[in-house]
Amino acid sequence: MLVTIEPRPVPVQRDRPPQENIPQTRVEREGLRTVIARYVEANRERLTPPLVLDELRTHATRLVEQAGMPEAYIDYAGVLLNNEVWREQLASVPFERRLLLMPKCLRVEDRCPAPFDELGLLCKQCGLCTIQDLQSEAERLGYAVLVAEGSALVMALIQTGKIDAIVGVSCLSVLEKAFPYMESAAVPGVAIPLLQDDCKDTTIDIEWVWDMIHLTSDDRTWRLDIDRYREQVQSWFEPEALDEIFGGPAENATERIARDWLAQDGKRWRPLLTACAFRALQTDPHQAVPDAVRKAAVAVECFHKASLIHDDIEDGDATRYGTDAVHTRHGMPVALNVGDLLLGEGYRLLATSGAPASVLAQMMRIAAEGHRTLCLGQGAELDWMANRRPLDPQQVVAIFRQKTAPAFEVALRLGAALAGASESIHEVLRQYSEALGIAYQIRDDLDDLAAESGAAACVKPTLPMAELYSRARGEDRALVEQAWRTGGISTEALMAKHLVEDRLRQQLESYKEAAIRTLPELGNASLKGLLRRMIGKIFRVEIQGWCSEFEARNAAGGEARAQVAR
Repeated sequence: MLVTIEPRPVPVQRDRPPQENIPQTRVEREGLRTVIARYVEANRERLTPPLVLDELRTHATRLVEQAGMPEAYIDYAGVLLNNEVWREQLASVPFERRLLLMPKCLRVEDRCPAPFDELGLLCKQCGLCTIQDLQSEAERLGYAVLVAEGSALVMALIQTGKIDAIVGVSCLSVLEKAFPYMESAAVPGVAIPLLQDDCKDTTIDIEWVWDMIHLTSDDRTWRLDIDRYREQVQSWFEPEALDEIFGGPAENATERIARDWLAQDGKRWRPLLTACAFRALQTDPHQAVPDAVRKAAVAVECFHKASLIHDDIEDGDATRYGTDAVHTRHGMPVALNVGDLLLGEGYRLLATSGAPASVLAQMMRIAAEGHRTLCLGQGAELDWMANRRPLDPQQVVAIFRQKTAPAFEVALRLGAALAGASESIHEVLRQYSEALGIAYQIRDDLDDLAAESGAAACVKPTLPMAELYSRARGEDRALVEQAWRTGGISTEALMAKHLVEDRLRQQLESYKEAAIRTLPELGNASLKGLLRRMIGKIFRVEIQGWCSEFEARNAAGGEARAQVAR
């Protein structure tokens, strides 16, 4: 039985103009971090910390040139380079000898109930911002935590002899100001720049901070290269690999169509989750992937691709992945049969995985329960299509809970079952998957809202239409109700008028936060870190710009720099 996860409200972030001195997307940022990691590995003998400022700038300039990125990124590259140089030393420092330093501007200023003392903000655990989650997790690990600004305070703590390493969050300009103090004290430390400007209601790349506070020589989570592992999982869906996993080449037209469809484009999140869940629960993260895990991962994709075939038929969608859907190309009878074959193949792969009898029974039960729940969710959607009527947001989320979340749960729990996970781990995976699945579907609805007009938004129950119906009044509400019942009516202008997209983005963040809040119950650091990072991989964060004080200091010169630093 799934435990219902209630989302926690989070503030809607305001749009801010992008800054020219930073990479604008997570893809660019991670790409630069990869280049820097390789550079440090190749030049380890010449990059002995602490690096002085001139030395750091020289290497950062070279790195930006090598990466083919704008010269304006040099300062940002310098921060990343300094992080990478200190990485191994930070990993060797016990958690209880580290400081997590966060800025006060992460709070929701207009609503924050927390007072201040001489050491900074005294968090009231109200749940309005990310400070609570990061502080609670860091303190659980053993960190000292400060929510404050000021290099003098940090240096005073260092001089007590109780702090040997720092994980710091701040705007780029403050990080630059603090660098000489860190360098002079030779304190291992990493810095994570803020994502937004204005020094108010700012945000951070929380996955990055989470990774850094868990970084330890005893914790293998940071060593698991998810992107490289994803490439390995993708290779299992090459035709030759599929033939091997299925026990031989396709022998007839039905098998050929099924395997061609299985090899079609897709993000492969679900088989990746299966493989990663197993890997995270191993003591040796470098061991070869067992055949049982490969078969389980491919089985998960069989279930997913079967559901897509049936969904496209039931929803009347003629295309998938930018090409003809299976029923469009081969006809509905063939498509139904191919979908059923993929379901059977998924269960066959599990049955022949070679897992012990008790584990096999557990996996079959997990898959069957997930299959049943998904069908009930699709059934609720089909019932609506036969009897079109307005739905409220809670009713649509209930459909998401049944239709989308089970696929993530099955994927994670199959990998966990193969690793011999305890029931307490399975319970966390149930709750995590529920929140993750709902967030994933909300993100899809947001993508559809951006790509389509309102007229296309009521072919099936969607959260944008449910939110619009709950917010609209008078003539607007009557028009929305008509759109629910008959379709073909554009609601695009009403969506904008009633700020539906803002509300959905708020809910997306709420359910992502709900997934994160399930993780403290996990005792396994590797699995916990993996699930935390996976949220960042699935929901990529776009950078919004740096603190406006950085621009102010650049414009006003040295005197302004000194004032803001104080």
